[in-house]
Amino acid sequence: MSRVDNLNRILRGLLSGSPDVEASALVSEDGLMIASALPSHVDEARVAGMSAALSSLGARASMELERGDMQEVLVRGEDGYAVMLSTGLGTLLLALASRQAKLGLLFLDMRRAAEDIKKVL
Repeated sequence: MSRVDNLNRILRGLLSGSPDVEASALVSEDGLMIASALPSHVDEARVAGMSAALSSLGARASMELERGDMQEVLVRGEDGYAVMLSTGLGTLLLALASRQAKLGLLFLDMRRAAEDIKKVL
């Protein structure tokens, strides 16, 4: 099984293991899509670019506000959450979750997926 297949398996596992997760993706900090479990109507390039931009802004804000290295970015919208987690390997794990999502469980599941991703990368 290739690395991309393994990464896609991990992302699909995040979807199936977390009922509130609606989509997930692994994006490079440069804004390139590495692997995804996104709906077919979603533009992967656009998601990757926005994720990288938000991560960069979060990292800059964290540094300027003396909060240390950025670990997570959380965007709460009317219809749910977009959560990004740095894997520490130049990649970002993105999860889109429903508005009913239990954030503690979501972060736990995402951290577990990030550890699995580190093993593959």
